[in-house]
Amino acid sequence: MTDAAIDHALAEAHRRFIDSNPASRRQFEEQARYMPGANSRSVLFYAPFPLTIAKGEGAALWDADGHRYADFIAEYTAGVYGHSAPEIRDAVIEAMQSGINLTGHNLLEGRLAKTICERFPQIEQLRFTNSGTEANLMAITAALHFTGRRKIVVFSGGYHGGVLGFGAKPLPTTVPFDFLVLPYNDPQLASEQIAKHGPDIAAILVEPMQGASGCIPGRLEFLQALRDGATKVGALLIFDEVMTSRLAPNGLANKLGIRSDLTTLGKYIGGGMSFGAFGGRADVMAQFDPRTGSLSHSGTFNNNVMTMAAGYAGLTKLFTPEAAGALAERGEAMRARLNALCAKEGVAMQFTGVGSLMNAHFLRGEVRRVDDLAVVDGRLRQLLFFHLLSQGIYASPRGFVVLSLPLPDADIDRFVAAIGSFIGEYRALLPSAE
Repeated sequence: MTDAAIDHALAEAHRRFIDSNPASRRQFEEQARYMPGANSRSVLFYAPFPLTIAKGEGAALWDADGHRYADFIAEYTAGVYGHSAPEIRDAVIEAMQSGINLTGHNLLEGRLAKTICERFPQIEQLRFTNSGTEANLMAITAALHFTGRRKIVVFSGGYHGGVLGFGAKPLPTTVPFDFLVLPYNDPQLASEQIAKHGPDIAAILVEPMQGASGCIPGRLEFLQALRDGATKVGALLIFDEVMTSRLAPNGLANKLGIRSDLTTLGKYIGGGMSFGAFGGRADVMAQFDPRTGSLSHSGTFNNNVMTMAAGYAGLTKLFTPEAAGALAERGEAMRARLNALCAKEGVAMQFTGVGSLMNAHFLRGEVRRVDDLAVVDGRLRQLLFFHLLSQGIYASPRGFVVLSLPLPDADIDRFVAAIGSFIGEYRALLPSAE
């Protein structure tokens, strides 16, 4: 494997992509006049230019040039229902018929809140936001005021929204709270640092599986150490389950048997609409009760009728606990097939994750934290992305793969076959498993 060979292969992939997508290229160049990068979400950009998606139906997408793709990214987990579920569409239309902005408590928010609390028993009370980012900001704020402390423990590789991202230290766009950044999946160090800084720690914020950093599952002993440490020092444990709440019938934390003090939710819980929620212990959430508490919580669209209706329809008619369990099983089976294929072909390629979320990595050995991925050549991820596109499969340029409810088994078979053809075409460029 040489750098020149990888560069040449990637240049060829780019050339084929450019030749096949003139309408997307034209759309990108026109939009770049008015928006930096031609869009408002940095994660959607990739060189030489991103596809413009014109239509979605079920688990399929069509771009501006008319190419059809099997959707294996599902709006970065928000699109668990696919793109055209009639149950969601009908609920939104019905809600809109009684008015969109009602300037008051409405008839729909209470039933969604009740459904969520019953689904996730660690959530005794909750409040809605417009995004998972807002939910995490409000959960942190609740912890700061409840404990009277200032320090927040987070973990390298953690992502809790657009202004809450972490490498070895907070990213440049991260809000300036007093963060203590620790390595993920290191229970001994976490326990030591929590004990050392205990009197100053308001909360420990963690994903039960780090999603944006590569689908790195939190080990049970690590997450339990955080629960034990928070309890000992009087801090609040916040589980960010914006992604992971979909990975088991009642969320990943409940599957693992660990109860957080606060939980944040987002994405699919609102039926695929703009949504977030934070909730947990009633005594902590009581701070937001205007009758007795001192904390204000604003947001014009927190209880908007479209999201309230879509979320209730999605959770009760489509993504029931049984459906969540079944989708997780499909993901486990798919990941097992992919890893067996990579092992059989003798390449250092693996898929990590839990349930219906997974990520491709080009290395040997267990992935326990984001530092383990430093050796991966990012160009191989790009080659995989463009190869999948050429096979009619739309995934993420970083190797992130997401399953949705309407995704047929035939598309999963196609994905596995596409990984096989990728290995066959680029074997000489891939690291060996030996």
